[in-house]
Amino acid sequence: MDPHLLNITIGLVYIVAFGGLSFLRREGLSGQFAFEVLGVMAIAEGGALLTGTTIHPILFLIIIYLPSMRVRLLVDIANLLSARGRQRDAVQLLQFALRIFPDAPTRLIVMANLGIIQLRRKNPESAQALLESVLEEAKTVKLGLKYEAACRYNLGLALQQQGKEAGAVVQFNKVINIPPNSMYSKAAARALEKRRGRHQERKQPADDEMNLPS
Repeated sequence: MDPHLLNITIGLVYIVAFGGLSFLRREGLSGQFAFEVLGVMAIAEGGALLTGTTIHPILFLIIIYLPSMRVRLLVDIANLLSARGRQRDAVQLLQFALRIFPDAPTRLIVMANLGIIQLRRKNPESAQALLESVLEEAKTVKLGLKYEAACRYNLGLALQQQGKEAGAVVQFNKVINIPPNSMYSKAAARALEKRRGRHQERKQPADDEMNLPS
């Protein structure tokens, strides 16, 4: 096969494969992603044709992968920094990710991660505002179930840390079934069980006091 045609085929398959994965994850299909990949393909192959060179297929895949996945790669690096306790660096990296024109679904992922990091920084009010804004935007921009579950679970924690128990319970209950048996649904179930245990402990001394012999 002609090497230029092969690279164009690789690019088109890449777009279809990513779109299929987004569909399976119940995320929104991104037109911006497709146009960005097509633009990079046109520049790379146009340059190769003008210079009379060819681009190796693996190198071509890397060329289209890095720009198209730039924001998600930064999110992964930010999460790694956050896990190592470098919360400020993680926040700065995510803020930079927002400035390099992510598509709508990816922007929500960045915002959700910012909210989670604010929670780790012991700032539940800021975490609540960010996570609630993500869930509000998700009414018009599809957010994958995994990310919705992460948002709601961490929003529940943020509310709980502020003493807003009723709101926390609402979020934990919503997480349990989106998706069922996920790490977030199991964590939400544990949080609800722990809360029920605390209530039982508070009630028990009162019952004992009432049942003391005269």
